[in-house]
Amino acid sequence: MKKLIQRIKRLLQRIFKKFASNSQQRSPLINSRPLETSISSVSPRWESGLVLVCSQCANERSNSFHPTSKSSTASENLENWLKSRLKFEGLWGEFRVVSTSCLGVCPKSGITVVIVSNGSSGNSPCLIVNPRSDRELLYSRIKQNKG
Repeated sequence: MKKLIQRIKRLLQRIFKKFASNSQQRSPLINSRPLETSISSVSPRWESGLVLVCSQCANERSNSFHPTSKSSTASENLENWLKSRLKFEGLWGEFRVVSTSCLGVCPKSGITVVIVSNGSSGNSPCLIVNPRSDRELLYSRIKQNKG
């Protein structure tokens, strides 16, 4: 029995070596197509900024009642208010408001918002926003990023 196990091990080792040497000789293929060497990119319309609103923060239902629609969360209300305000002032397109999943900040009260602009170089602070009282302050902070 031991001899049989040793023979199987040696056979598997030879198979693995052969497979490894064959895969190094071939060009990298996925589904019979060569791998792309570059990824195309475009310049987005929202050059001034991207506003990320955490959809998990303040997940309780807001107090506003709309008989024709289902109730929405405080995050959704803030996001919709920002979109409407940007559209009203003609800034929609330069800025984009996007709902995201959890950003990992998880404040006890408030909503996490991140404003990403071209000049931020990855150092965009997470803002903890009261969805009712801090709306105007947040909006003025967004407008500061206007290119």
